[in-house]
Order: sequence, then C-alpha cells, then structure tokens
Amino acid sequence: MTFDLFSTSEPQPLTISQITGHIKATLEAAFDNVSVIGEISNYKKHTPSGHAYFSLKDDSAALSAVMWRSRVSQLFFSPQDGMKVVARGRITVYPPRGNYQLDVVSLQPAGMGELQIAFEKLKQKLFEEGLFDDRHKKTLPKFPTRIGIVTSETGAAFRDIISVIKRRFPPVELILYPVRVQGSGAAEEIAQAIRDMNKYGGLDVMITGRGGGSLEDLWPFNEEIVARAIFESAIPIVSAVGHEVDYSIADLVADVRAPTPSAAAEIVAPDRREMLEILNEFAYTLSCRVYEMVREKRETIRQQLKTYSFNKPYDLLRSFSQRVDELDRHLKSTLTHRLDITSVHVTSLNQRLESLDPERVINRGYTIVYDDGKILQSKKETMQHGKGEIRFKDGRVGFLVRKDA
Repeated sequence: MTFDLFSTSEPQPLTISQITGHIKATLEAAFDNVSVIGEISNYKKHTPSGHAYFSLKDDSAALSAVMWRSRVSQLFFSPQDGMKVVARGRITVYPPRGNYQLDVVSLQPAGMGELQIAFEKLKQKLFEEGLFDDRHKKTLPKFPTRIGIVTSETGAAFRDIISVIKRRFPPVELILYPVRVQGSGAAEEIAQAIRDMNKYGGLDVMITGRGGGSLEDLWPFNEEIVARAIFESAIPIVSAVGHEVDYSIADLVADVRAPTPSAAAEIVAPDRREMLEILNEFAYTLSCRVYEMVREKRETIRQQLKTYSFNKPYDLLRSFSQRVDELDRHLKSTLTHRLDITSVHVTSLNQRLESLDPERVINRGYTIVYDDGKILQSKKETMQHGKGEIRFKDGRVGFLVRKDA
C-alpha cells in the first residue's frame, strides 16, 4: 500500500495501528544503522531486567534511546548524565506509544575528554562524601602472613607481585581472586572479589590493581562500584593501578596507593634481609645492654657490700659468735667446777657409806641377829619369835630363845 502526499482526492481513513505500522516500516528502513552524538540525560538502568533507558540531546532536540542488557554488560564505563557520547544503532518505533527511539548497539564516550569529565565528577562526589579522608585509612600490618590479590591471573601485574613477594618474604601465603581488569563487567567482578575476600576472612592485607594501559583499559578502577567496595572493606587495601603517572579513583579511596603492582608487593611484604639485619642489630644491642646492666649491678652490689648497713648483720653475727664462744667456755668451766664438787661430795658419801657397811661393822667384832632373813632390832622381837640366826665375822649360828619358867 502506497501513499501519494500530493493527491487531491479524499484519502482513505487509516487506523492508528496502520499509520504507526507504515511509519515504523519507513523509519526503520531509512535509519537502519546510524551513529548519533549527543549528551546523555535521565540515564536509568532498570532493575531487574538490566536494560538501560535514557535520552540523547543537543541544544535543540532530544532522542529517546534504549540499550538492552546484553549490550549494557559490554560497556567498559558507566554512562552518566551529562556525558557526551557517540551511540550507534537503529531507529525503531514503539507502537503502544507511537514513539520512536534509538535502539543502541554500542556506546562510546565522544572523546577521552568525556571520560576525564566523568572521572572528575565522580572524584568530586566521593570527596564530598568523605571516601578519601585520611581518618578512614587503615594501617597496613608490618608482618602479614596472608595476602589477598585481586587481579587478572594472566596479567604481568600478578607475575610481578609474586616475584617480588617470593624474593622479599617467602613465608607469606598468597590468595588470588582472578578477575577481569578491563572491558565490560570488569568493575563488577573487581567489586565482588573485594567483598568475597572480606567474607572469606583470614587475610591481613589485600592488593588490587593491574598493569599500565590506556584510560579505557584502566577505567574499571574509576567506577563507583569499585570505589565503594574498597571503602567498605574491613581488610586494608593497597591499590596498584597502571604506572606511576596513572591515578585512579581506586587509588584515592584505598588505604595506600602504590605506583605499580611491584611497588605494592614491596609495600606489603617486609624484606627478610632487612629483617635479619634488624634482628642481628637488635640482638647485638640487647647483648651489649644486658652486659652493661650486669656490670652496673655487679658494681652496685660491690658498693652495697661495703656499706655499714649491709655489714652490720655480719658485725652482729661475729659479735654473737664471740659471745657464744664465751658462753661455751663459761659453761665448760662451770660444769667442770660443779663436777669437781660433786665428785668430792660423792667420795665423801661413799666413804660414809663404806663406814656404815655391815660387813665392816662385823669385822670390828659386832654381830647381827636375823630372824627368817630379817634383822632383829630389839629383845622383844626375839621373845616373839623364839628363834633366829646370829651372824659373826666368820660365819653364822642359829639360836633358840628359852623363856624362864
């Protein structure tokens, strides 16, 4: 069906669907592959579909645009309002609303200046939120035992980090979380890796970064999602993105910025040779100090030994020892004297006992009268018993007492 715009005859009425269909066919055929330059406005990424809806505008006109999820995931940067871009795609018509829009196939910044503008805008935003403040920076451990690494497993950065750490501090354990470090989806992978490393736990410090490249190559480390993952990390993070002259948003948020991945490895891993030198110097200093302390204490003891207060106990001990000797001599003298007196007294008593010995009495002519072994002392006792025994010097004789009639 064709239309003659200059026909004078009465046109046949068409339905809305018919006219929209004709417009759709005409526009889509005429603008099947176009590139449009304009400024992004009202950029929104729909959740959960992941499709992006926005407008492209210049000073006098605006064009609606849509970018499907599969193409959004291939972007190396995050589109932002105000960013000037070049969008390639085809014009399509959305019949339910009768709107035409650009179905975007690819989206690129209009120039490197646009990326720099986006960089400065995000930098200012995060600065105002305090993500760069030194008060949020965490201190790196001096002697880490486990180091996490978030980078590409095939990149030169990872090889450089391993080489430096093995040379400087071999005992440390390295935990790699491999990610893409450029291109579409790289920023999301890096941010997720940082979060997963924190969930994994047990790490003392983390290195994230990559080797040098263009601004486009390094752009994942300028994404807001990566910056916030670094800021929220409980593990100290060293950012090592590109070469020394390259600066990224990740460098500004991280706890420490290293100019290169190799430098990051040197920052987190102590040098074992320097440690050995420090230990040797410490041991030498400690031994000298101990020797000096012993010498000082020894001299102090010598001086104390000479003081009156320290020697007084010895003086007292010597005095008491001398007193003990004197008491010992006095005791011995007293005991000897007492023994002599006692000996004389015992001798006297012995002599007295000997003088009273019955045997000696008998030898002098006396006798002893016994009655059944008992010495009789009076005449009455003989009268009572009537018999007994008399002991003489040379023997014994019995007797019998007779009573007078």
